Amino acid sequence: MSWLRDRRRKRIVAEPVPAQWWWIVDENVAIARRLSPEMRERLMRRVQVFIAEKFWEGCGGLELTEEMQVTIAAQACLLSLSREDHEAHETFKDVASILVYPSTLVVPPRPLGFFEQPRAPVGHATTVIGEAMLGGPVVLAWDAALAGGRGDTLGNVVLHEFAHKLDMATGRIDGTPPLPTRAERARWGRVCAAAYARHKSRVEAGWPTLMDSYGATNEAEFFAVATETYFTRPLELAYEHPELYALLGDFYRFLPP
Repeated sequence: MSWLRDRRRKRIVAEPVPAQWWWIVDENVAIARRLSPEMRERLMRRVQVFIAEKFWEGCGGLELTEEMQVTIAAQACLLSLSREDHEAHETFKDVASILVYPSTLVVPPRPLGFFEQPRAPVGHATTVIGEAMLGGPVVLAWDAALAGGRGDTLGNVVLHEFAHKLDMATGRIDGTPPLPTRAERARWGRVCAAAYARHKSRVEAGWPTLMDSYGATNEAEFFAVATETYFTRPLELAYEHPELYALLGDFYRFLPP
């Protein structure tokens, strides 16, 4: 039914972008403000499709608004902005639902799945501002999504969780997104393994790091944290991890402004 999906997408982008969406993105997505007019237009067209094709739900008493959808969608679509339309729209085909809570969640302990790796000490409740589930939804805290989009914090939870979804597109959660050739996979493994080892050693030694220390948890979290850093602090990443910066640039095909 790809023809029907493509026709529906063409119909969506044929509609004018609502005037208030431009204002929302200017206010809430700092990276988008620095894009060229052509790339801003492309981003907004991607946002139209993204919002229309995903199921959105406000949770924990949150009344979901258009501002929330546009703010989150615009950040997520930055990850595929430089890809062709069809490829970009398929980037997050594993994301059917986006669940938005007002603020940080406290998640009670639960048994781990058979193949699941713990992201916090087993038996302890955890605080969560975002979570991506393999084959499941993306969960976000609205206050964190807004702060990250505006650049009020060093991290960006939307970029982080949707980077996890890119990783999960292979059916595994190992810090390696889909790559078309053996040579690219080999380069990815070599560069990321070296950068991860360096980051982890600095965190364990208690030294300051450019990337969030949470990236030392495992390879999957390292990829998500590296993605956040690439988009929000590109010059610093290029200086501290030049090979990783070049690798992410080739993957995302996008140089953050």
